[in-house]
Amino acid sequence: MSSRPTRTVLAALATTALLLTAPALVAPASAATAAAAATWDTDRAAGAYAANPAAVTASGSENGGTTPGLAFDGAGSTRWSSNFADDAWISIDLGTTIRVDSVTLDWEAAYGKKYALEVSKNGTDWTPFYTETAGTGGSVTAHTYPQEVVGRYVRLRGIQRATQWGYSLYSFKIYGGEPAPASTTRANLALNHPAFSNYYQDAGSSPSYVTDGGWPADLKGGSTRWASDWNTDRWVSVDLGASSTISSVDLYWESAYAVDYQLQVSDDNRTWRTVYEPSAAEISTRRANVKAPGDATGLHDTVTLSSPATGRYIRMLGKERRSFYNPAPYTAQFGYSLYEFQVWGTGGSASAAYPALPADQSGSYRTTFFDDFTGASLDRSKWRVVRTGTEMGSVNGESQAYVDSPDNISVRDNELILHAKYCKGCTQAGGGTYDFTSGRIDTNTHFDFTYGKVSARMKLPVGDGFWPAFWLLGSNVDDPSVSWPASGETDIMENIGYPDWTSTALHGPGYSADGNIGARQTYPGGGTADRWHTYAVEWTPTSIRFYVDDALVQETTRTVLESTRGQWVYDHNEYVILNLALGGAYPAGWNKATTPYWGLPQSSVDKIAAGGVQAEVDWVRVEQKG
Repeated sequence: MSSRPTRTVLAALATTALLLTAPALVAPASAATAAAAATWDTDRAAGAYAANPAAVTASGSENGGTTPGLAFDGAGSTRWSSNFADDAWISIDLGTTIRVDSVTLDWEAAYGKKYALEVSKNGTDWTPFYTETAGTGGSVTAHTYPQEVVGRYVRLRGIQRATQWGYSLYSFKIYGGEPAPASTTRANLALNHPAFSNYYQDAGSSPSYVTDGGWPADLKGGSTRWASDWNTDRWVSVDLGASSTISSVDLYWESAYAVDYQLQVSDDNRTWRTVYEPSAAEISTRRANVKAPGDATGLHDTVTLSSPATGRYIRMLGKERRSFYNPAPYTAQFGYSLYEFQVWGTGGSASAAYPALPADQSGSYRTTFFDDFTGASLDRSKWRVVRTGTEMGSVNGESQAYVDSPDNISVRDNELILHAKYCKGCTQAGGGTYDFTSGRIDTNTHFDFTYGKVSARMKLPVGDGFWPAFWLLGSNVDDPSVSWPASGETDIMENIGYPDWTSTALHGPGYSADGNIGARQTYPGGGTADRWHTYAVEWTPTSIRFYVDDALVQETTRTVLESTRGQWVYDHNEYVILNLALGGAYPAGWNKATTPYWGLPQSSVDKIAAGGVQAEVDWVRVEQKG
């Protein structure tokens, strides 16, 4: 959970700011600004259609009772149904240029399997911002952050129908607002401007919501807010578009407010100057306001600077999070949660834009890491052996301790063997006693890399709760200011003892653990996990594709991930991991075993005790471009 706020009263320092005991009553600079602010929770498409029904055009309709305007009339029972063609489309002229925050499609049974959402400034030149390749119908909300999606026209362009019928939409909703222009009089320069943060909770709570112009009147609830992940040093910033003179700031917090924070400005988005921080007395007051999450309420901070600050960028840098009773008697902390970040002053520019997303790399792949285990033992210039209680702690409720022993990690007949062993109460590790040992190795500090094709040929043990895995983990996972899942995790292959399937998954902020972005694959033609198979991932700046024996089993694009789930955290180094776990959360979720070990029934314990449970690896390869 990432939560909700209270009130701020601060004394000024000569070079900082004063937080008033009541919010300043600041009028917008113009009626246009006021109108833009009023549209923060309004379906702009419905408003444009109501004002001008001719704003809606389409490639055609199934009949006179399913015309294009019915997707914009606000009635959930009426619908547009297209002509019966894969390339059918529907478009709306919003009447004014806005920054689009999100689009919601409510499909009837005849939905699109593949389609694109596109934006245009002139109705002729279109730019896609969301492309679906595996649609399943229902209600789909595509958030645009962190893409630059500014235009007057929005279009749904069909690529492939899911049925023999046309595309059928109950509603096509568009949310967003006009970016604040440059102003020579005092105005909220942040309105509908690009906003950024180091981490955010999920796609529905991205930083873009702190400049959308609105907040719930009672400062409660989870809508229209930035929510960070559950860490302390998180920030949210706004690009004002040009150098600005800032006189005051309004922060509308949800109950997870910052107890201590700094307001900072910058000319280049790199070097920051602190212009405000709460006083010690105010921090103490905010820290003492500990309530259960259901009882906590929001907070409005009005910060008037003692002297105007100049800069193009401004950010709130969190220093301490609020605590909650959840439940009594101990306190819990969530992230920071901010509904709106108003920046009052002069200057700015409506031309502020989100930077273009990274493009795919050019060039051909070449091998940059390879091990076919031809030596007499593990090559430790390539691999690090991971031990429970030293390099890692116990995780996921698993039953084994990872140890550095030839009984568990060995090279034999040009293969890596990860061997599970059983001995009741024989192993002490990390302050615990373990009945099982196993092996885990990785390339951390030996070979950390960004982007590439990663593959391995493996043979897996079969039995409930045997959990071999081949995966990548962000190299910054041990940085306490990052940690998991903000580090990112890419599961190329996981098997939990079933003979006929394996799984793939991505874990990151907003899509981790049981909520990961994943898929299961069943071996074709009666294949089984205990035979040799090649498992691979192709990781690029724009997508992540998983393969089993060269067959594509999962594809996740950057734009779809960020539009629907959360932050893309795959633009930094990761490292390769091979391990054999025993029992734990993932196996238990399927086999329901609780005794004698969680996720590991007696039949599997007997197999381990008999000495035949091992994962075998023929080779591992990494290929990269450049």
